[in-house]
Amino acid sequence: MAAKLILLMLLQTLIQYPQMVADGLDEDTRLRMELRANLLDREMTRLLQELEQSSLERSVRAWGTLLWVALQQEHFWALAVVLGLLLWLWFIRSRRSRQPDNNGEEEEEEEGDNVVIVDQEDNEDRNEVRNVGENEEEAGNDAAIAENGNDDGNAVEEGDDAENDIGRILEGQIQWPIQDLERGCEMTSDLMDIFISVFGHLLSNSSYPVPQRAIGVGSAFEGWSPREEDVVYSVLVPLTSPPGHTFHLEMDTSGQLPGRNFFIRVEPVCTCPREQQDDNVLCSLHHPEDEQRRNEEPNFLNTLCTGSYLDVEKTARWFYQLVRAVWVILPHSQGWQLVLLPSNRCCKFKVTRGTQSFTVEILFGVQQGVSDIYVSSQPTEALFTPSTVWPETYAVAEMKFFRHIAKQAPPNSWHLKYLQLLARAVVGIGFSTYMMKTIVMHLLNTIPVSRWGSRYILLRLEDSVEYLRCSLLEKHLDHFIVGNQRVPEVISLPLEVQTAEPLNLFHYLAENPAAHTQAISEYRNLRYRLKIMLLEGH
Repeated sequence: MAAKLILLMLLQTLIQYPQMVADGLDEDTRLRMELRANLLDREMTRLLQELEQSSLERSVRAWGTLLWVALQQEHFWALAVVLGLLLWLWFIRSRRSRQPDNNGEEEEEEEGDNVVIVDQEDNEDRNEVRNVGENEEEAGNDAAIAENGNDDGNAVEEGDDAENDIGRILEGQIQWPIQDLERGCEMTSDLMDIFISVFGHLLSNSSYPVPQRAIGVGSAFEGWSPREEDVVYSVLVPLTSPPGHTFHLEMDTSGQLPGRNFFIRVEPVCTCPREQQDDNVLCSLHHPEDEQRRNEEPNFLNTLCTGSYLDVEKTARWFYQLVRAVWVILPHSQGWQLVLLPSNRCCKFKVTRGTQSFTVEILFGVQQGVSDIYVSSQPTEALFTPSTVWPETYAVAEMKFFRHIAKQAPPNSWHLKYLQLLARAVVGIGFSTYMMKTIVMHLLNTIPVSRWGSRYILLRLEDSVEYLRCSLLEKHLDHFIVGNQRVPEVISLPLEVQTAEPLNLFHYLAENPAAHTQAISEYRNLRYRLKIMLLEGH
């Protein structure tokens, strides 16, 4: 205990009296020093209290022994002296018991001073960002310096001792959400397997698309969740064209919607056997009279299509009908209650049993060739998305990327906790969870997975925030999949996606100066939130 106490005192002395390395310290260094000092002060206080408590207990036992001896020998004056010393000891202990309260008040005052310091630093950041924003070349230099700084920081961190592993303390201090995502994903996958099996049996001989096995996508199937409660388990159900038809993808070149968007054109194909060409086996393409008669009945074209194009909203309503009809024959209906939730471009429902519940979101789409890229029913960033527009989705590719990282990462990797922490920090501000996820994916693809443990928490958070800062200054944040030549080989991409111009997730900042100013303000807010979460744990 004494050796550990002396070690902590030496560490605290080094923090309070750091060696001068420059005329001033940058904000990241100040944050690291402040966090280390805060955590070590708490540990020092706890150890001192334990030491005082053990000393007082030994003293009480010793004085109790003297009192017993005095009573045995019937020495009245010795007994009086012992009682006087006990009263003095009780007085000293009562004074010391009030010291933690005073320490708590001092800590609150120090935290209040820290808030003032952060406000002053934010004012300095505002002036700095304005100056840098006027010079695009300087922004590019900052990005390059940031990358070099990460390498230097990693080299310094390798020399830290185990006693300085702040991540071990933060692991118990930060309030991590308690979620059994793995169990929820298993239940969702099992339920969807039953749904798809029944769908396939019912639609096998029909003129409707046949749903294929669902693919788990989104944050829950990647191993994390941006929300502490109400986790949504998203799945993508690929659709194959019905017999006698084929799906042809046509890219939307109007430029009215952000990203890459497509139309799914439904085209008839000849299904006549080559060896038989009589009237009894002619397909709809060669027998228009039968085709006209079938068009007067409910079928795929007049139920799910608008003109010659597959309609997202009509397909969603069709899925709702299938789920409602099939649910009553599933074994789950005996113990679970199904509640359909409203949505125009997907099929969303919640199943509950007592206090247990989980929400499932079924997206549907068409695969591009044999790749991991699909066009799906997910909405776009636009306020209005036409019902015949199917945005290109990269959810399957991103899910496979996180699984690829999980296979390479050590068991104690914190890469998902970093993402969880950033996702919690951006709640209620202008940066979306997907933007922070994109930054983390870029860093995961650059920094070795061995350097994503708990001891690197400050470095990785600094990397993420610095990446965001440089992207804001450049008004450009590249999409992780589109146009990225460094995507792992386990992810299959079409050639046109690999060679496409990278999508800019910050395109709106270049088009709207007011939005860029607001984003800079929200960036400072994000830094402050992260600091509070690290110092206070929430």
